[in-house]
Amino acid sequence: MSEDSIETKAPRSIWMRGLLMILMAFAYQLASTLLFFVAIIQFILALVSQTPNPRLSAFGRSLGRYQAQNANFVSFSSEELPFPFTDWPTID
Repeated sequence: MSEDSIETKAPRSIWMRGLLMILMAFAYQLASTLLFFVAIIQFILALVSQTPNPRLSAFGRSLGRYQAQNANFVSFSSEELPFPFTDWPTID
């Protein structure tokens, strides 16, 4: 009977992962759009001031790391859930 309970838990966990994968793929697309706008703003600021904005650069780096975490989760390369289930990735 314990074998049956193990078998019934596996499909539920894969379905939950599937739902989380869809949500994380949506978050990835949202982050991609945000990164596009950050890049445009950074380009305009660099044109005006002749130097990139360091805060936008740091945010772009952390946003890229977030996208990497999402891609790793969605592609089954990692079991660790990205933000908002963990902390936002920091820059080193």
